This record gives sequence, structure tokens and C-alpha cells, in this order.
Amino acid sequence: MSTDTEASRYKKNTLEFKSTSFSVPVLSIYSIDLKQIDELLDEKIAQAPDFFKHSPLLIDLHEINAQYQAIDLSALIKLLHAKNLIPIAISGGNEDQNNLAIKLNIPAHTLRGANSANNTPKADTILQQAPTTKNVPTIENKLISQPIRSGQRVYAKGDLTILSHVSAGAEIMAEGNIHVYGALRGRALAGVQGNTESRIFCSLLQAELISIAGHYKTSEELDKCEHTAPVHIFLKDQALIVNTL
Repeated sequence: MSTDTEASRYKKNTLEFKSTSFSVPVLSIYSIDLKQIDELLDEKIAQAPDFFKHSPLLIDLHEINAQYQAIDLSALIKLLHAKNLIPIAISGGNEDQNNLAIKLNIPAHTLRGANSANNTPKADTILQQAPTTKNVPTIENKLISQPIRSGQRVYAKGDLTILSHVSAGAEIMAEGNIHVYGALRGRALAGVQGNTESRIFCSLLQAELISIAGHYKTSEELDKCEHTAPVHIFLKDQALIVNTL
């Protein structure tokens, strides 16, 4: 085999672009008051610091721009970086905001308004005023049969069921309950939108972190007692309870 042929084959197997989809939390902005945003971010992050640490975010500017208010986008991005949050795109920006984002190496999301926001889970919404109307949420349960590998991140708007194991370094999140029929070795966060009735079930608990509605336990706390049987995790009196099934 010639050297040129070997080099060509090596290059061909070096990388590949693939089309895929994944969930990214959306931060919707309703106020230009950066001090208020700073305070509310601190409150939210304090509820689940491990969940938000180094979390990617899509910044949704649709609402603030609809109010014809000019927000200091550069200062907002700087603020998010200071909180160990990673803005990866903006949505609903005007021409000036899109150009600024590109200069800051942050792409401008081209999807329109409600379609882009509704298809992606919201990490939090900073409100200037409480909304006067409520939309009935759509329950979207998710069932996954294959293992969740290290580095993977899975989000469900309803209940999340994993029929296999969750590896260390993986993260699974659900707005409802979490069921893991294998070993849970990564991070599991149920009730991520504040549902205190959410629960976690798993066949073998060896997790790095478990959380329900922002209340969490780390592996150090879980290691104090061995769990060799299936367990049921729920929230009671602001504390996580781990019971054997």
C-alpha cells in the first residue's frame, strides 16, 4: 500500500461532522436590571450549585426586545461567565446584538421566538412582573433503553426512565420523576423546575450527586451508608430521604 493511500485513509478517519440534537437550558431575560439579574441568579444557583456549574446556556432576548428595552449584552455575558455559566448562543437578538455576540464568539440562534424557546428546557426565567396568564404544560416523558455514557446529558420535561445504567460522569435531569433500572453512577436531578413531589428510583445507587427540586446530596454523603438494593429517593421536610425498596 502506498504512503499516499495510507495518509488519505488516516485523514478520512480523523473526524466527522454529524447532525444531532441535545437539550440546552434557556435563560429568558425580562429585565435590563443587571443587579436584579445577578441577585436572582445567585438565588437559583444556590439551590443546585452542581447542576448549574459550567452549564451551557442559550440566552433568550425575545421578551426584552419586545419591550423595546436595551440590555447591555456584553455585561450580561460577563456576568454569566462570573457565575461559571457558559453562554453558547443568543436567540431573539436584534442586528446589533447578533453582531456583538458574533464578535464575542457566541453564535446567534436563527430559530424564531416561541419555537426555539418551547423546544428547549428553561433553567430559569427572570421576570420583571409575574405573568397574568398560565399555560398548561405538556408532559413529555422520555424512555431510553441504552446506557447513558460518561459525558452524556439527558433532559426530560416529564418523567425520565433509563432501562440500563448511568455511567460516572453522565448527567440525567427530569422535571418529573427519574427511574433507573440499572446502576446509577452519574448525577441525577429530578424536579429541576421545582417540583418537590418528584422522586428518584434506581436499582443500585452509586451516584456522584442526587437532587430533587434543588435539594441535593453528594457522593460523600451517600457513601456513609451502603445501598446494595434498589432504593427510592424523595424529599421530606427539606431533606432528601433514601429508602430501600
